[in-house]
Amino acid sequence: MLLDIGRELRNTRVQRGLSQAVVARAVRISPPQVSLIERGRYDRVKVIRLMEVASVLGLDLSLRFFPGGEPIRDAAHARLLERFRSLVGPQWTWAAEVPLLIPSDKRAWDRVLGGAGVRIGVEAETRATDLQEVQRRTALKKRDGGVDRLVLVLPDTDWCRRLVRLNDMTATYPVPGNVALAALAAGRDPGGDALILIGR
Repeated sequence: MLLDIGRELRNTRVQRGLSQAVVARAVRISPPQVSLIERGRYDRVKVIRLMEVASVLGLDLSLRFFPGGEPIRDAAHARLLERFRSLVGPQWTWAAEVPLLIPSDKRAWDRVLGGAGVRIGVEAETRATDLQEVQRRTALKKRDGGVDRLVLVLPDTDWCRRLVRLNDMTATYPVPGNVALAALAAGRDPGGDALILIGR
């Protein structure tokens, strides 16, 4: 990102016919600092400094956030996955944080189960607020993720039960959770995707 910003600042400065010394004087920094910024080598540059340089060149700097990968998971997330694992039969192999097979795709499955002739992608959500968003995200991950089945694991709380009641999840997760869990406990293919509520 710093390389891209620096390149744009340099290109604009050159187009405007300004020297690094002129920009440095206007921003009250040294010409070598301007050079470092333009080359993306000033790795501790403050956003306010980039805004000042941009302003001198007649540019506005805009920062926005975009989804870039999976967030750091917390202890509750790990406990939910461990509780799910304790309910699933020992016949399954387990793999954690399995990346999707698409080069440069940063997404990964929380867990992948292998056995009974299928690969099952497992996603756990401890604080679900928008099940439609979860539904879209997990469906896309299944499409791209090299698995046969998808299991979404939620904590069995009043909040999650209410969310499930208010959202029609059967199109994405057609196998009832208790049926899927019984199949997994017996080492069998659940036969489809499922949403499973796990008690504490």
